[in-house]
Amino acid sequence: MPGIIEVLGGKKTPGKKIHSRLDLIEMSKAGITKEALRHLAKYLSLSESQLTELLPVSERTILRYTSKKPFNRVVSEQIIQIAEVVARGTEVFRDKEKFISWMHSPSKALANQTPLSLLSSRFGTEMVLDELGRIEYGVFS
Repeated sequence: MPGIIEVLGGKKTPGKKIHSRLDLIEMSKAGITKEALRHLAKYLSLSESQLTELLPVSERTILRYTSKKPFNRVVSEQIIQIAEVVARGTEVFRDKEKFISWMHSPSKALANQTPLSLLSSRFGTEMVLDELGRIEYGVFS
């Protein structure tokens, strides 16, 4: 199953190894590149524009970035949080396509919102991770 690094593009991702949450902090400080954002969008079968809607930055600003220029810490953290959900979800569902389908389906446990739509905030991301935990242990809400 892919980890956060693989979801963000593998070897091209800054910080390449994650042993603890501290490594995620360092990765966000170093910045995630537009290239990694594109890889994440492709992994999720989303357009770059659709993924940008989940970030605390305008699409126009994203367009100004070169593929190698890192985003600031706040944007990078949001990208890493989304990648963490994607890696965890793929692990729980054991099938990328089933996970992506779930991400686009309204969930009663999430107030009939799609998991994907909640990834624009830390609180929503936590809700989605909690729901993935319940699914993993067979506790469907």
